[in-house]
Amino acid sequence: MKWRYGKQDWKTLERGQENCYLMTNGLGGFSSLTVTGSAARNDHAFLMACTKAPNNRYNVIHRLAEKLDIGNETYILSSQEFADGTREEGYRYQTGFSYEDTPVWQYLVNGVEIAKEAAIKQKENTAAVCYRIKNRSRSAVSLTVTPFYQFAPKGEEPAQENRVMYTEGCVESGGMKLYYRTDGCDTEMPETEEAYYYSYDVCDGRRSTGRAKACHRITMTVESGCENILSVVFSTEDKYVKGNNTAGQIKSVRDLAESVIDELKKTRRELEVTAGLEDETARCLVKSAHQFVSRRESTGGETILAGFPFFEDWGRDTMIALPGICLSTKRYEDAVSILRTFARYEKNGLMPNLFPEGKSEPMYNTVDAALLFINCVWLYYKASGDLAFAGEMYPVMERIIEHYMRGTDYDIRMDDDGLITAGSGLDQVTWMDVRVGEILPTPRHGKPVEINAYWYNALRIMGECARLLPDKCADGKSAAGYDLAAERTRRSFAEKFWMEEHHCLKDVVSGTKADSQIRCNQIWAVSMPFTMLEPDKERMVVDTVFEKLYTPYGLRTLEPADPEFKPVYGGKVLDRDLAYHQGTVWVYPLGAYYLAYLKVNGYSESAKTYVRSQLEALYGALREGCIGQLPEIYDGAEPVMSKGCFAQAWSVGELLRVYEALERTAGRKQHGFCSSIS
Repeated sequence: MKWRYGKQDWKTLERGQENCYLMTNGLGGFSSLTVTGSAARNDHAFLMACTKAPNNRYNVIHRLAEKLDIGNETYILSSQEFADGTREEGYRYQTGFSYEDTPVWQYLVNGVEIAKEAAIKQKENTAAVCYRIKNRSRSAVSLTVTPFYQFAPKGEEPAQENRVMYTEGCVESGGMKLYYRTDGCDTEMPETEEAYYYSYDVCDGRRSTGRAKACHRITMTVESGCENILSVVFSTEDKYVKGNNTAGQIKSVRDLAESVIDELKKTRRELEVTAGLEDETARCLVKSAHQFVSRRESTGGETILAGFPFFEDWGRDTMIALPGICLSTKRYEDAVSILRTFARYEKNGLMPNLFPEGKSEPMYNTVDAALLFINCVWLYYKASGDLAFAGEMYPVMERIIEHYMRGTDYDIRMDDDGLITAGSGLDQVTWMDVRVGEILPTPRHGKPVEINAYWYNALRIMGECARLLPDKCADGKSAAGYDLAAERTRRSFAEKFWMEEHHCLKDVVSGTKADSQIRCNQIWAVSMPFTMLEPDKERMVVDTVFEKLYTPYGLRTLEPADPEFKPVYGGKVLDRDLAYHQGTVWVYPLGAYYLAYLKVNGYSESAKTYVRSQLEALYGALREGCIGQLPEIYDGAEPVMSKGCFAQAWSVGELLRVYEALERTAGRKQHGFCSSIS
């Protein structure tokens, strides 16, 4: 799917900064700027390098300043807002922007056409840019590109005392080096500093300004009636510098830059072929899913980054995103790598929510990640048929169940009624986990609805696995034992969670007013592979969620009629956190809603047709914000503009599962989906 934008999309600089592109390198590094080439956030960068995958990220090249000289006239092609209120307005000469596998900018100035294309290399901190200059004017023209550097940890201001030092083919600052090659004329210049204004950080109460420095410029002159290509390759590795290429004859700069561009296109197109999905939007999401998969150096395996530009890899997010990111796309090796890593770090029946960095210890403050780990193993087996891997994971899955039954950290334990209770004090252990000092905006201590849906699902999976892997069962455990525990959970759940007057489920069983709040968490009690409600009640849940919480861009986290509903997400940290799960629309539960809708309608052709029609709204969502990506959240009242992370892994993953279900699921019991009474 090729996304095209024209001058009507940047009538003003503000309009031109509404949308950005994203390219990632599989190490945690990325390239992301707006469609007009500006940095509208402190986390925007032409090259955000990662020195230790996936979290040691450095904003190395913040932006590229560009100007075109035609005869005695100078035209600024780059666009940027500065802290002093001034602006570069190169968008006035920009005629187009497109993004499919790489970003391409097009400019036209007095008979001179320029097409700029960039790419980032997989598994390296290497970025390339090519400017194709076609001079149909009657004068010689010169294009000058000036890289502005930060060499600062992601999100941090560069140290004022750090100079940016130039030697031919290398720029150094703060002990970090960036190598580059170009076929243009590279000239040292006096160190120059710019101060920026970040309009898309201001609206979220983040740092509004930032700085970057330049120490050289790159120029190419093209005579009248001629064409040429200015190429630049930047890398934290010196292997591309002449004399340091161990493979023998080093490529020309143009060949090297074009190879980086071509390799990225080839990689992304191969992803589409492997996934084998037919829908055009689904194929776009397959390539978007790839951008979240990253190497994790500390574990030696793969991981899933939760979201760009803010988040790193978290256990809960990984377990929610993995089925779509890896299984719907048939990236089975990545799924195995990720699940093996988590299995190694299982402790007291819990999975880490944050992995260790340096000398730090993993954090295990999540009740859902371990239960979702069991679900991921099951879905992997159902997708791949790899029973041997399920057997490898089975002892870990047994330990999870044992610890949940007898009690583990963070007050996670099975109560006498067979339901899971979790959390106390200031611990927030479900995905609605915001804590602001002593304030818990969404306290869910007790028995959360989705956690008990995951628990029942895990017990049923263990029963199925025990039947498939009888030699793996320890201490006399059997399928019958897991089935008995699951049945007790089912009876208690039906008795304690159903609200007949609202035709839906309680959000939590805690004895507080939070119990009867209508939230989106109940949808997972219908969408999981194994569920507890009778079909008529499942249908009522789906209908109530649609009536109270549904929007085409996601589900509200709280119904608008609730006195605690917050219609807008934005502003200072406190304001954002108080709204985060109090009505804000989240994209990822929309996947569970559509899967639940298909299920209660028997995956009929009419149900599929309806879901496909609803999914058409995603075209607008994919075009807005980060191109080709789905965001984290929208406002609760009027979800019209993406907020939070502009690219969110579980949003993409969960909607990919819907497209997969539309194409590959022929009936209710396929792919592991069945209710408790089917």
